[in-house]
Amino acid sequence: MIKAVFFDLDDTLLWDQKSVQEAFIATCEVAKEKYDVDPEKLEEAVRKEARELYASYETYEFTQMIGINPFEGLWGNFLDDEDNFRKMKEIVPTYRQEAWTRGLKALGINDPEFGLELAERFPAERRKKPFVYEETFRVLDELKGKYQLLLLTNGSPDLQNTKLEITPELVPYFDHIVISGAFGRGKPDPTIFEHALSIMSLDKDEAIMVGDNLMTDILGSSRVGMKSVWINRHNKERNEVIPTYEITHLEELFPILDSLNQNN
Repeated sequence: MIKAVFFDLDDTLLWDQKSVQEAFIATCEVAKEKYDVDPEKLEEAVRKEARELYASYETYEFTQMIGINPFEGLWGNFLDDEDNFRKMKEIVPTYRQEAWTRGLKALGINDPEFGLELAERFPAERRKKPFVYEETFRVLDELKGKYQLLLLTNGSPDLQNTKLEITPELVPYFDHIVISGAFGRGKPDPTIFEHALSIMSLDKDEAIMVGDNLMTDILGSSRVGMKSVWINRHNKERNEVIPTYEITHLEELFPILDSLNQNN
């Protein structure tokens, strides 16, 4: 009997990739106005530089374990009370300016001051652009009251809570919110799933995990023996991680839950 649904946040309920994309578009347009650069080429260059820089810092292993990607580093403040987050807070201002300055340089523009301006513009644009999938609230409305709901998200508590603050309608749906940076380990580590089950007083067979990422949401839930639903909106290829179910739209959850609970 399924009593609870665990949801991932980014690119499952919140369309984070679109928010980041739109923030890049708006920021790169500023560079186009000043230097007539191709905005798409600048975005590509900044993303490349950001990934390389991000992987060079001593915090990289920690960000991998907690699940914080390079583009979250381009706008998060990491005001969390923990040593690694304190290091990140110190690193990110330089990281942002470097990523944008190097991106400009890759297109033949040497202007660190403008790099800093773009680095500060991007977080402001990202905060203005929270996108929620159109079916998210319909699905949560339908599930609320019938199932316990838990949000299980990788990331810095400060940054994930910022995302929730700019989409405040989401929070009241959830009985619990578990953020990897507060717990100390991120998906796919089985301990964060065990923790989520324990705070809900549930057995692994009584909850199902819904997420967009095979290597975190689906792999982690499978490690503790939970059923999983992979939301694959963009026709991604499967890898060796096999979800229990695959859907392309969140409303496809309803028949899955109905069939699971009819069999009990």
